[in-house]
Amino acid sequence: MKRYSALLLAAGGSTRLGRPKQLLTVNGVPLVRHIAELLLATGPERLVVVTGGAAARISQALAGLDIVLVQNDNWETGMASSLQCGYRALGADPAPLLIAGTDQPRLTCDHLRALLKQGEQHRDVVAVYGEEGRGIPVLLSPATQPHLADLQGDTGLRQLWKNGATTPAFFHAPELGFDIDTPEQLDAAIRAGWIDQD
Repeated sequence: MKRYSALLLAAGGSTRLGRPKQLLTVNGVPLVRHIAELLLATGPERLVVVTGGAAARISQALAGLDIVLVQNDNWETGMASSLQCGYRALGADPAPLLIAGTDQPRLTCDHLRALLKQGEQHRDVVAVYGEEGRGIPVLLSPATQPHLADLQGDTGLRQLWKNGATTPAFFHAPELGFDIDTPEQLDAAIRAGWIDQD
């Protein structure tokens, strides 16, 4: 892909987990930094990271990276405000947008590169985990991005395609269906070696 930007959603409060998932570590590296480094390794023109809860500690974990940090003061309202905050920070940039989050410890550079390759036809691309599961990482075409303004609360990206105006391409990655939202999921990730033991 010739040019694109990237957006990392790192604003969540991790209330079910009881601690900031962004600061869990992978081989000694905070998860938020690990994912940011994966995104940067794909070569985006810019990487915007949206913070909210635990913003100071997350910013510290990202120190020294070539990123644009944006604080979402309304992060507690849900994902929609973080998407909109990140999109505004990018300005009117007519380039595809690669979006990732901070709770998929199995995400790799290969996943992101395959997603970008699939998006070369100027289509949206969505990761599919199984029959019902789909979500981030996603690649949004320039035509779809303005519709981020229509999202509200904790409405996910799939709402963008519900009206059927456009149909995204699908990138199948069942392993990305594992995310970390609860202590039980964290324990499973530690047992599997995807997240460091405290």
